[in-house]
Amino acid sequence: MPAFDAIVVGAGQAGPSLAVRLAGAGMSVALVERKLFGGTCVNTGCMPTKTLVASAYAAHLARRAADYGVVLQGEVGVDMARVKARQDKVVTDARGNLETWLRGAKGVTVFQGHARFESPTELRVGDDVLTAPRIFINVGGRALVPDMPGVNEVDYLTNTSMLALDVLPRHLVIVGGSYIGLEFAQMYRRFGAQVTVVEKGPRLIGREDADVSDAIREILEGEGIAFRLKAECISFRQHGPDIAVGVDCENGEPEVLGSHALLAVGRKPNTDDLGLDKAGVTLDPRGYIVVDDQLRTNVEGIWAMGDCNGKGAFTHTAYNDFEIVAANLLDDDPRRVSDRISAYALYTDPPLGRVGMSETEARASGRKVLAGTRPMSRVGRAVEKGETQGFMRILVDADSREILGASILGTSGDEAIHAVLDLMYAKAPYSVLQRAVHIHPTVAELIPTMLGELKPLRA
Repeated sequence: MPAFDAIVVGAGQAGPSLAVRLAGAGMSVALVERKLFGGTCVNTGCMPTKTLVASAYAAHLARRAADYGVVLQGEVGVDMARVKARQDKVVTDARGNLETWLRGAKGVTVFQGHARFESPTELRVGDDVLTAPRIFINVGGRALVPDMPGVNEVDYLTNTSMLALDVLPRHLVIVGGSYIGLEFAQMYRRFGAQVTVVEKGPRLIGREDADVSDAIREILEGEGIAFRLKAECISFRQHGPDIAVGVDCENGEPEVLGSHALLAVGRKPNTDDLGLDKAGVTLDPRGYIVVDDQLRTNVEGIWAMGDCNGKGAFTHTAYNDFEIVAANLLDDDPRRVSDRISAYALYTDPPLGRVGMSETEARASGRKVLAGTRPMSRVGRAVEKGETQGFMRILVDADSREILGASILGTSGDEAIHAVLDLMYAKAPYSVLQRAVHIHPTVAELIPTMLGELKPLRA
């Protein structure tokens, strides 16, 4: 029965860094990974999808070459086998580098296999039973497949199996009009597929403000993507070589026929096969591990990090989970999850960068709110690039003068938003950013200008 000072289960974004940090502090550490090193981000999330987004953007820009005075001979084509090969290389290199680092880390022993608890201090991995007084769970999540009528009678795709395609779908039907679904919709439309997005709600990405949702829909419709909203009863059936997706919508045909169907309706944690009941670890009704502000579970000596704890669904929040655990355990630095400011991006083109409160949330907060808005058509950098779709908005507490949140839907919005995020962490008044002298020409340079034009948020 191999004994260690700590066991890390899962080699996603939090686990490897924590394992090496603990080993560097003198602990003997076992790291268990059942399949692919790197977790969702490296293998089926950020890295492969953003590589595909880049290829799709290149195709889109090539088709727009004439807008920039560039003449290309013949039509722009896309070789999906080469697109996939490029994606695979990015993923394989990242995964291989991570595995090499972990296997070579002093004080870290890597076990490959499925870990299951046998007690609060014991984990079985194949024929081995590992023991440790500290166990850190970093098992991630996977695509949610709801029990929709007929779903198990067709060959549907998820974000994982979608990445195995090396051919172009004739007509890709995407069920789910949120972040993952919209990214795949735009990239495959730009590759040349017909794309229809089916969404149960009345609008896209319901978490965002209505005008942000409407602007994104307008951008994507402009590229030829079709939308079927208010699809209350979604079903599937085989129709010859095609998949018929039933969409009980108010308008349009009752079914959409597609060559491929992608389910992008959410994620679920990989907590159902860990034997957590034997450890006494508490789960919430959705299967997420319940943790406190320092990521400790209800069982002494067990922590949960990353997508499986329900505290964030992003690579950056998972890595921050590692930082919080390490700071509390090793640095006498009482960091907390509640100190984290919500920030994320939607990687359509143009991207949406988001931080803090939305306008809807700001209104509901009861605060006296000031707002500034600027269309990207009035941002010099966007005009110069020929990418003027979208807008930026910032929200300020009129009394405290602190920034409440911001949305930047536009070219480089995912980068420019950090100027706002950093000031929010500093808890400085918005006037600090307003008086900053930013570099011209950039998108971020218009944030101070926007702050100089604040007006009370209209009721």
